[in-house]
Amino acid sequence: MDLPSYVTRAEVARLIPVVADTNREQRAASILLAALRGVYEFRQAMLSSVGQRVGNRASMDTWTEVVLETDDATTKSDRPDGLIVLGTGRKQWSALIEAKIGNVDIGEEQLKHYLQQAKKNKIDAVITITNQFVAMPSHHPVKVAKSLLKGVELYHWSWMYAVTQATLLLESGEVTSPDQKFILEEVLRYLSHDSSGVSRFDSMNREWKEVVGKVKSGAPLSKNTSEVENTVSSWHQEQRDLCLVMSRKLGRSVKQKIQKSHRADPIQRLKDDCETLVKDKNLYCCLDVPDAAADMDVTADITKRTIVCSMRVGAPLDKKSCSARVNWLIRQLAKAETESMFVKAIRPGRAEESQAPLAQVMANPAVLESATSSVVPSAFEVFYMADLGARFAGNKVFIEELEKAVPHFYQQVGQKLRAWVAPPPKLQRRDPAEQESDDEHSESISSAETRDEA
Repeated sequence: MDLPSYVTRAEVARLIPVVADTNREQRAASILLAALRGVYEFRQAMLSSVGQRVGNRASMDTWTEVVLETDDATTKSDRPDGLIVLGTGRKQWSALIEAKIGNVDIGEEQLKHYLQQAKKNKIDAVITITNQFVAMPSHHPVKVAKSLLKGVELYHWSWMYAVTQATLLLESGEVTSPDQKFILEEVLRYLSHDSSGVSRFDSMNREWKEVVGKVKSGAPLSKNTSEVENTVSSWHQEQRDLCLVMSRKLGRSVKQKIQKSHRADPIQRLKDDCETLVKDKNLYCCLDVPDAAADMDVTADITKRTIVCSMRVGAPLDKKSCSARVNWLIRQLAKAETESMFVKAIRPGRAEESQAPLAQVMANPAVLESATSSVVPSAFEVFYMADLGARFAGNKVFIEELEKAVPHFYQQVGQKLRAWVAPPPKLQRRDPAEQESDDEHSESISSAETRDEA
């Protein structure tokens, strides 16, 4: 493969790179880039996340240890780890790659240098790959001036995002070539091993315990402080990791539901969520599970020190009584574990809501009857509450318990719930039009008989 004119030196990305044992970043970058080049379905999945459509006829070249024409002796340590060039017909798209392993993050100055290099060499994008998580590839963990992004796109992949995409492709059977399947399996095996330096998000920020303590004592929080911003930033990373965890467990892509304005502006998302944390003292996210009866809401209530997972479904409108509607719900959850599970009956308007533990509801549906209203429930909310107590403040314990609670709730409730669908209308015994025609015929006969008698 020919090097682009703006590259003075580079090595072809290899699946089995010959590099020093200490250079894990270079090894991981080479393996990933070689896998993108070697497995069509993998590069299709990864590049579609940065807005690039990869057709059957598209060509792709990947290099590591890239030296650009604008490099000099003073920038040797800041040279990007890789380069992707995607050819689609007469068009070409390219991206510089910078990878970090372990707990190492990309600094603002280093990223600024890569963006400047890309702009000088008319490279379309810069993609960073680290263990940091973002809601979507267009959201970047490093804040840079908007002026640097004129003419250059900036994206971010977490290593676990690549692991998840490979897992989904293999489990879905989309990789049909035995050779390419073998390559992807080996790449996944490497990236999943501890020695690769790839890791999941497993701990909240160092200020987490302090924030929980302040909420418990009633001390005020300020939305502009580093402790609040770092807490929300950590929560954003955990939301993404939670989606990836659930995706791997289900073999389907689980996504975050983010409002439109936040999808376009991650900085505004951070500000708004900081304000919510200060005001409501909780952290919230919504997961979109494909084909599930409803979205899954996850709330970390700092005041109560609980993790709550919930789903809401509409009540069956063809059932007229409260007990009949409740029975429809509990038939679906007959085999669910009831510990720490609850059901809330939601009524329209100002009618009183009612709530009871799932075990009580299953034993006696009447417990959800309202003492002050005869209005029947219009919806039901089933939720699981994990009360962590003092353990809530643990940086790692909180993440561990959260990533236990969400799959547990989905297994016991989420995958069993079915949304109510109105039954199809039944065919009437007789067409009203035919009945009307018969009536007119009878009337005409009666009139004729009357005339005859006259």
